[in-house]
Amino acid sequence: MPASPLRRVSEMDIAVIGSGYVGLVTGVGLASLGHRVRCVERDSDRVARINRGETPIHEAGLGDLLATTLADGSFVATTDLADAVSDAEVTMLAVGTPSDDGRIDLRDVLAACHQVGQALPRGRRGLVAVKSTVVPGTTDGPVRQALEEGSGLIAGEGFGLAVNPEFLTEGRAVADFMQPDRIVIGADDDTSMAVMRQMYAPFPSTPVVAVTMRNAEMIKYASNAMLATAISFSNELANLAEAIGGIDMLDVMAGLHASRYLTADAGSNDGPATVELASFFLAGCGFGGSCLPKDVSALIAAGRDVGERMPLLTAVLEVNRERADRIVQILSSELGELRGRRIGVLGLAFKPDTSDIRESPAFPLIRRLLGEGALVTAHDPIVTVSALTAEGVDGAEFNADLRDLIGQVDAAVLVTSWPDYLELPGMLNAMERAPLLVDGRRVVAPESVPSYRGIGLA
Repeated sequence: MPASPLRRVSEMDIAVIGSGYVGLVTGVGLASLGHRVRCVERDSDRVARINRGETPIHEAGLGDLLATTLADGSFVATTDLADAVSDAEVTMLAVGTPSDDGRIDLRDVLAACHQVGQALPRGRRGLVAVKSTVVPGTTDGPVRQALEEGSGLIAGEGFGLAVNPEFLTEGRAVADFMQPDRIVIGADDDTSMAVMRQMYAPFPSTPVVAVTMRNAEMIKYASNAMLATAISFSNELANLAEAIGGIDMLDVMAGLHASRYLTADAGSNDGPATVELASFFLAGCGFGGSCLPKDVSALIAAGRDVGERMPLLTAVLEVNRERADRIVQILSSELGELRGRRIGVLGLAFKPDTSDIRESPAFPLIRRLLGEGALVTAHDPIVTVSALTAEGVDGAEFNADLRDLIGQVDAAVLVTSWPDYLELPGMLNAMERAPLLVDGRRVVAPESVPSYRGIGLA
C-alpha cells in the first residue's frame, strides 16, 4: 500500500449522517485529520455511548482514535441533523443500503436526503457527498431529486453534489482510512470537486481518481464485484483440485499471486504465505459481510432492469451459496452419517477482527448441519450467543470456551480465521482422541494436527 504522509489542514466543518461502520470510522478519521466533525445518529442511546468514548462496533484502533478526537473537541455525535448540516461545508451521507430481494433499498438514504435538504444552508453553497454504496445513476437521480425537494434549491447552484465511495475493510477500517490506496471523487462540477479535494488534502501522496458521479458509483460496485468473483473463482478451482487429488490450492494460489498481473512485487520465496497479499484468491467457506453479497446482487438486479443478463456474477453468487454444501460433503466423507454427530463451528463473524455477522458463511453451514441432524455448537471470540437467536438458528448451542468445545465434538469446522484458532494445533495434539479439523480458511498447517481436511486439499 502506498505511503500516505498526513498533514494538518485548515479545519472544515463536516457532518456525517450515520454512525455505522462507514459513518463512524469516516467521521472519527476526518476529525483526526484536523476537521470539525459532527456524526448524526437517530439512536440517542448510541449517541450517548459514542460521546462517552464507547465504540458500538468492534474495529481495531477505533476506540483510541475516538477518545483522542472527543478529547480535543474535533468530533462529537449528535441526534440533531438540522443543526449539524446547517453549519457544515460538507455533509457526508453514510446511510446503509441493504438488499431488498436482491435490489438496493434506498429508503433510508432518501429519507436522510429529504432531512438533509431541509437543513442545507442558505446564502452559501453547502456540499452533499454520497459515501453510501448506491448503484450508478442514484446520486444524479433519486438522491438529487430528494435533496432538491427537501431544500427547494437546485443541485449545482444552491448546493453541490458529489460521490465519494468508501473502501474500508471491516477489521482494518481505521488503517484503511488513515492509509488509503486511492481516493475516488465523483463530481459533475469543478467547485464540488475542489471542495472534496480540500477535505482530503491531508493525503498528498494518495492517488485521487477524479471522475463523474456515475463513474464513481460504478467504481465501488466494480471493486466489490471483482473481489466476490475472485473468491468464487478460487472456490470453484478448489472443488476441481479436490476431485483430481494431489493438488494443494494454497500452493497453486501462491504461484498465481506471483504474477505481475496481480502484484507489482512478486514477494519472496516463502511459499504459501505470499498468498496473504491477495486473500480474495484463497479458497474457503465463501464470502459474506455487508457489501459483497448485496452489491453483487444489486448489480445483477440493475442489469435485469435494463435488459442485460449478468451470467458471470450470477454464477459468482451460486458458487458462494454452495460452500455450505461443500463443507457438509467433506464432513460426511470423513464421519459418515452426520445425525447425532457433534460438530463445532468455529467463528460466527463473517471475517476476523469484526463483530459483524451479516451474511456470514457460518449460518448457512449451521442450518445445513442441523438439517442433517448434527448437534452443533458454535464459538467466536467476539460474537456472543445472541447471534444464533438473531439469525434464527436456535437449534445450535454456543460455547465461549474453545478448549472445552474442542473436547466435546467429533469434528470442528474453522469458518473464521480468528488468531485465536492458531492455538488449535496445541489443543488438539494434547488430546487423547482429537476431533477432525476441517479448515475452511487454510490457516492451520495440515501436518500440525492429528486429523485434518482443508478446502482445496484432497
